[in-house]
Amino acid sequence: MTRPFLRTLLALASLTGAATAASGPPLSALTLVGPPIVVFKAGRDACDGADVPDAPARAFRDASGAVALFGMHYRNRALRGPSLDALKLDCAVVLDSGEKSDPALYDDRSWITATWTQDGKTIAALLHHEYQANEHPGRCRSKVYLECWYNTVVAAASTDGGRRFVRATPPVVVAGAPFRQEVDQGRHRGFFNPSNIFGDGRWRYMFASTTGWDLEGSDQAAGVCLFRTDDPADPARWRAWTGIGFTAAFPDPYTGKVAHPATCKPVAPFPTPVGAVVRHRASGAWIAVFMAKKAGDFPESGFYWTSSRDLLTWDRPRLLLAGTTLYDDPCGARDGLIAYPSLLDPAATGRNFDDTGDTALLTYVTLRTEGCAITSDRDLLRRPLAIKVWP
Repeated sequence: MTRPFLRTLLALASLTGAATAASGPPLSALTLVGPPIVVFKAGRDACDGADVPDAPARAFRDASGAVALFGMHYRNRALRGPSLDALKLDCAVVLDSGEKSDPALYDDRSWITATWTQDGKTIAALLHHEYQANEHPGRCRSKVYLECWYNTVVAAASTDGGRRFVRATPPVVVAGAPFRQEVDQGRHRGFFNPSNIFGDGRWRYMFASTTGWDLEGSDQAAGVCLFRTDDPADPARWRAWTGIGFTAAFPDPYTGKVAHPATCKPVAPFPTPVGAVVRHRASGAWIAVFMAKKAGDFPESGFYWTSSRDLLTWDRPRLLLAGTTLYDDPCGARDGLIAYPSLLDPAATGRNFDDTGDTALLTYVTLRTEGCAITSDRDLLRRPLAIKVWP
């Protein structure tokens, strides 16, 4: 079984170094206060071989108050139940991947990686979409996946509470490179791994990562960019932070050429994709989690958290859970790997679980290894944690 989303993350490990964070005392403290509990075990709970946790957990409450949680593979299914404490995989496929050879269709392999709903019935989704040109004859000069990888964040939606998602027609690119897939082959390209969508007043935000590009008059730095919209139901309204304002758009290169496309300014201190962002209800502070390997400002491999008052300036990341991550060499991972951290508060007041109190659940995935191979034997876990935010 192939694991392209996983290989995307492995490739990103060498993309960026540790970014500089704001100095000063920490804004928050996160402390694990209990053992891990298995939410989903592939060998026990899967409907078929496509059912493995393969992205950070995203959840919302539908119109009836029931919970739907996403974070599986590119044959997208949801875990459902009356609460976060009682979830079971629903075998109905809510969005399949067409594995189509035409890159302009944006329907090769897609993961539901962010959702937002106002009413629990109409759901806006962001897809991590991979066009794997090496799998389509004549589309890439190489047969190596990462040399042919072309990634975009595209839109999908559901009108039945997340029971079925459809891609926008014609496709809507939320974030992508300003050139077509055959350009600059030989390296991984585009935008990928969106965080959860989180709200602040009339605005909705998400982070997405990019490998960057060199384009005369429009060079894009690699890193993690912050996007904003006032209406997730209209995916064309997403704009990225440029360092001055939220004005950068990344239109579909298959529908027209932009002479000098705008670029986004990466936000420190994230060296890798943001797993999730939540807002602490009592203080209003933002808390983000992500994974990083031992390097630079990161003394150990594992999950880290950082905090912010404004989403643009974050404090120094601190270690939450040590462990060998997807960015590390699996050959030395005797106890397997950890990946895809997210934060979910069962008592969240928002329908989209984008807020938290003084306690929450760290959700993440463990991946077993065999020698130097990363297997599909994975568990989705949760661990309780305590949160403290200083004034």
